[in-house]
Amino acid sequence: MAHDHILLLAGTHEARQLARALSKTFPETRLTASFAGAVSDLPDLGIPTRVGGFGGIDGLRAYLEAEAVTIMVDATHPFAAQMSRNAAAATRLTQVPLLRLDRPGWTVETDDTWQSLDTLSDAASALPTGARVFLSVGRKDIGLFTHRTDLFGLARMIEPPSEPLPPHWQLILARPPQAVEEELSLMETHRITHLVTKNSGGTRAFAKIAAARRLSLPVFMISRPDLPKAETAGSVDEMIALVKGHLSPVAD
Repeated sequence: MAHDHILLLAGTHEARQLARALSKTFPETRLTASFAGAVSDLPDLGIPTRVGGFGGIDGLRAYLEAEAVTIMVDATHPFAAQMSRNAAAATRLTQVPLLRLDRPGWTVETDDTWQSLDTLSDAASALPTGARVFLSVGRKDIGLFTHRTDLFGLARMIEPPSEPLPPHWQLILARPPQAVEEELSLMETHRITHLVTKNSGGTRAFAKIAAARRLSLPVFMISRPDLPKAETAGSVDEMIALVKGHLSPVAD
């Protein structure tokens, strides 16, 4: 009888939900979760877990072969483009099916003032002098904005950045709240005039979008990177159905 091994590339709220759903739906199937290790505060998914990079395409290919992975599920962050590209390349080389959990992006509404930009560097250049900016960009990218000392920056991230922020900026170390009222209070307290964020999509970080909408703030929205083709699902339930179609048939 064939034995399947699912490698789940994790790192999002949906990946945590998916890990639980896969474990419950396919209890006889081997399941391994992988985290890049960008943050140290990792959740316990209740399944075997590895932390850290694979060593590029060649390292990932070697892992797939050594661990007899039969299905790879990419549930990484929509902006973790290099990992998704490595996953696509490694699965092509090994003929392992690649499934991607692609949560829907946020969409502009009639009363929104969004400026769609390709990169965070574009946003850093476009911000007007004297703006009071809520920078929801992450610790790795905050350095793209620190040269703009004419701005006030409110930076929120899970772990501190590797480089100091301008002394008049404010740093908040926390995960984003889900309550819109909390984000409204934060933006009003710091007299925020602009929001810079990536179009991550999903529900976990939507409160800041809703708050900016209610305050009629301009939003500099960074477009998602282009990713290689893969079979995609927009929700955990859709992904469970996709995985089921790729599992080896069980002998009676």
